Amino acid sequence: MRKLCKNIIVLYGLMTFSLSVVAQVDTLKTSTLNLLKGKVLEGDTIPHVYIKEVQVSPPWKFKNKRQHKRYSRLVINVKKTLPYARLAKRRLDAIALALDTISGEKQKKQYIKIAEKELFEEFEKPLRKLTFSQGRMLIKLIERETGDTSYKLIKDLKGGLSAFMWQSVARIFGSNLKTEFDSEGDDRMIEHIIMLLDNGVL
Repeated sequence: MRKLCKNIIVLYGLMTFSLSVVAQVDTLKTSTLNLLKGKVLEGDTIPHVYIKEVQVSPPWKFKNKRQHKRYSRLVINVKKTLPYARLAKRRLDAIALALDTISGEKQKKQYIKIAEKELFEEFEKPLRKLTFSQGRMLIKLIERETGDTSYKLIKDLKGGLSAFMWQSVARIFGSNLKTEFDSEGDDRMIEHIIMLLDNGVL
């Protein structure tokens, strides 16, 4: 029962702001052509290519075996939850666009209700497999990717009462929907791991 409740909290946190169907996300993707630009230098046309910036980070220096063990656990949890957090970002962008095309509060609420049901069916099973620590990691990474805490996202979409209720339930299990990501402080190690993942090192 405890595992069910804690995973429902995580599921609800993701669902409340990722309420757009996969098809809607796909329609936002536009095909782009890799055009090679030229630069004229002393009469000659030189290819001019913009290369994506790659952040370089030195290996993490561990103070002791305990910190190394914590780092290893964080790698597992980040790998598991970062895709969900980034999916949430894409869904949030999609729902914002979708709601802009719907007139009337009643119609918007109906849209949210239907989409929420569809997403519950889609994500219930995979999110139930998250551990308690992965659930807390997901809440933190959602804030990193979207710029808003899960509490604020729930409040914006479902209202202050719903946000208060789910925050109260989350606190019972040691979680906090108001958790913010601190890349320069407590979450420096997590930020380091994400950077290595993005660069294909991990």
